[in-house]
Amino acid sequence: MTAERLVARLAEIGPLAVAFSGGADSALVLAAAVRATGPDEVLAVTAGSASLAAKELADAAEFARSLKVRHLVPGTRELDNPGYAANGRDRCYFCKSTVLDAIREVARDNGLTAVATGTNADDARDPFRPGIRAGDEIGVHTPLRDLKMTKSDVRAVSLHWGLSTWDKPAQPCLASRVRYGLTITPARLARVERAEVAVRAWLAAAGLASRDLRVRDLGDVGRVELDPRVAGLPGVEAELAHVVRAAGFAESELAVFRSGALNHE
Repeated sequence: MTAERLVARLAEIGPLAVAFSGGADSALVLAAAVRATGPDEVLAVTAGSASLAAKELADAAEFARSLKVRHLVPGTRELDNPGYAANGRDRCYFCKSTVLDAIREVARDNGLTAVATGTNADDARDPFRPGIRAGDEIGVHTPLRDLKMTKSDVRAVSLHWGLSTWDKPAQPCLASRVRYGLTITPARLARVERAEVAVRAWLAAAGLASRDLRVRDLGDVGRVELDPRVAGLPGVEAELAHVVRAAGFAESELAVFRSGALNHE
């Protein structure tokens, strides 16, 4: 069974630190590590970055507490890396290099030599994942990829184990919302987060829900992407235009959500 194989793989690795974003993939690796070695032999490390939304950090902390795992949030300095700030198509490589170096340092400070990420088999096939190369270069473990576990496998095992993250939508970092070529700055990331929080609040007040939601930073324009059912409702575009402008964008657009949309523009 896939779940048993995953626990066995984590047992082979032994005590370790998990690069824990709070998403479904890294949450499953963390839970499997706890089953393999016990919570005292596992450390959850979340990068304290301007590109991590506050709600994602809060959710990660709560999940780690539920597993009785130590959770550390070191500050990371990827914004100081010119390659990251320039926001080319290799931005993720510079980000992961900086973040994983910081996580390895935290792991060493806590007596751990192994670090694992939540990279899965689907990620490994995605041509828009230069960050995976950064992890491979420094030898981090990728148990989901090693076992050829896809996102569907991750969700199935997570549901089997009763993990709250089993159906959590993907939530890439805030920098992934910024059109390539636009400089990544703390102010730009904060504007994206502010707009997404405001859009979610408006949807909730209107009695609407969109499983997937992004606000893409196109420069002066903030493009809201929602599930097709919600994006097509009368009046939604006009109302969200006010919301997005109030968050700091000069103009707004509404579109149907497409994963990794900026990779294709």
